[in-house]
Amino acid sequence: MPVPVEPAAAPPAAPRKPAQRGWPGVGPQLAERLAKLDIFAPADLILHLPLRYEDETRLTRLADARPGVPVQCEVEVQSCEITHGGRRQLVVRATDASGEVMLRFVHFYPNQQKQMAAGARLRIFGELRDGFFGAEMIHPRVRPVAAGEPLPESLTPIYPTTAGMAQSALRKLIGGALRHNPVHDDLPETLRQRLHLPSLPDALRLLHAPPPSVSALDMEDRGHPAWQRIKLDELLAQQISLRRAYAARRAKNAPALPLHDTLTRSLLEQLPFALTGAQSRAFAEIARDLASPHPMQRLLQGDVGSGKTCVAALAMLQAAENGRQAVLMAPTEILAEQHYRKLSDWLAPLGIEVAWLSGSRRKKEREATVARLAGGQVLLAVGTHALIEDPVALPLLALAVVDEQHRFGVRQRLALREKGQAGESPHMLMMSATPIPRTLAMSYYADLDVSVLDELPPGRTPIVTKLIKDERRDEVIQRVRDACLQGRQAYWVCPLIEESEALQLKTAEESFEMLSAALPELTIGLVHGRLKNDQKSATMAAFIANQVQVLVATTVIEVGVDVPNASLMVIEHAERFGLAQLHQLRGRVGRGVHESVCILLFAQPLSQTGRERLKAIYEHTDGFVIAREDLRIRGPGEFIGARQSGVPLLRYADLEADAPLVELARDLAESTLRDAPQLADEVTRRWFGGRASLLKA
Repeated sequence: MPVPVEPAAAPPAAPRKPAQRGWPGVGPQLAERLAKLDIFAPADLILHLPLRYEDETRLTRLADARPGVPVQCEVEVQSCEITHGGRRQLVVRATDASGEVMLRFVHFYPNQQKQMAAGARLRIFGELRDGFFGAEMIHPRVRPVAAGEPLPESLTPIYPTTAGMAQSALRKLIGGALRHNPVHDDLPETLRQRLHLPSLPDALRLLHAPPPSVSALDMEDRGHPAWQRIKLDELLAQQISLRRAYAARRAKNAPALPLHDTLTRSLLEQLPFALTGAQSRAFAEIARDLASPHPMQRLLQGDVGSGKTCVAALAMLQAAENGRQAVLMAPTEILAEQHYRKLSDWLAPLGIEVAWLSGSRRKKEREATVARLAGGQVLLAVGTHALIEDPVALPLLALAVVDEQHRFGVRQRLALREKGQAGESPHMLMMSATPIPRTLAMSYYADLDVSVLDELPPGRTPIVTKLIKDERRDEVIQRVRDACLQGRQAYWVCPLIEESEALQLKTAEESFEMLSAALPELTIGLVHGRLKNDQKSATMAAFIANQVQVLVATTVIEVGVDVPNASLMVIEHAERFGLAQLHQLRGRVGRGVHESVCILLFAQPLSQTGRERLKAIYEHTDGFVIAREDLRIRGPGEFIGARQSGVPLLRYADLEADAPLVELARDLAESTLRDAPQLADEVTRRWFGGRASLLKA
């Protein structure tokens, strides 16, 4: 869920050359392969670090080799032949002074047969296992050697690679890059000594060629001081770039919107509830930012039902108090309409009109609304991405609120900002109901301010979560009948089928027909992504009015739907959903005074990931705990969608395991930018080259 930030002040690094041009010693074809590994220059080769290591610095006698443990042995070939018993194989019988081994190759080339002719001396690397005719190795790595040939002096690195890029070729390229491109250490020696870290050149040399005294296992778990030095350097580069983005934003102008406390106080006085402590604190932070002449960029994060919309309404009223426009953009028609209805209900008694803009509105109505916004006659508007389309002019725009901001593309979010007056950047408030773990916020959101709603309004009913196997579906249907006949309502969410919207629609229609047949005494409704917006709105309105008792839906109801009378949620094939989605869907119930239940129907067998997700959602109701679990299961790249955003992912640092390093890098970034800007340039150039500006997304 990356957020739009101003372009980072990129260090003075030349943009990387197109991959196909190559560089000395690397031709266009090889450069193209290296580009697939994100290697565009010799400096990138140096930072292309091993995944694991193999110990070829010692020889093991065949008699001493343990089954299942990778070993290197030196043997002499006794025989080499192709067998045809059931499957064509190359079978080599080889011996050393202590025993015999059979080498089997199912896939082989004619030159391998020549290489392993009788009498050849080979070094073989692989795992021994007990075969039908004794000890054997399947597809070992083989290298012909001369008698007495010396052993390598360091562990053999195994690098991430791509088709057509052999390990031996990568090792040669990386070795050359290390010899001819000296790396300088940018950290003060006193700091390195205090942290017990090696210099950067020493860390890189050790990681590419560890001595035999270093355990391969210690290197692979990335806890070795050499790995710590690399991870700190990577985090420092990222933090410097994000701080630069923050500084670039602070240098821009924004309309100052002091809190006059007229409309905002009127809203608070007529609301049927009091703000929670967290809501009051968050609004105070936002109000202070809005009064500043620099553009606010704040993330308002809070669990499902924590009251983000109310805080956003107060922020929008602060803009209106100053005679300026504020808009709220939501990713779906259903969510946008919910916001519009809620804001209209709250603000109509104050005499404040809220405009509604979506693709589904009739052309005449839409044109009239666009004209009134362009003339500044309406100050507040709610809508979908229709708000950022060309004909919509917002000459007085001072605040843009984006709900579920991770669902919008980078360009869409930036387009909303560009609706403001020339020379002015509107304040931005992003809202998210997917809480972000602290280490992730520190690493990926260092360029913006975060407000957290960490308490729920009083009176919210706890939701009971039940895990039920799919074969007990009939019991679940009876549970739905009982709840609805008692006057309650229920959601029935259909399985997520990522690869096919059409297939998801078919499943939703089948579930609708199945429930209509099983529950003839109830009215069943259906909403899905392919319904026309007016049909969706009509079904949702009927559900809100309890004219529909059971709503069959795809994940279009994941966010924003607020029906206090709905107390039962059934999610089919819950094992197919992500943790954040399951938590969001569960949050659609428990909004009234009635006991609420979320039933997760799952099919067996469960994958390891599926089991972990269901265990987490069953055991936890706190969105922040669930977010931490989600981060652990999915990893940061998937969690924040950074692969699609342009934000450089951390390649080596682990946000949970390396949290102390994230803290240290953040502090170091500030002091480096203040005291040694040239050093900051070198660090970001090393890790991002000409790509530091990607952090603008």
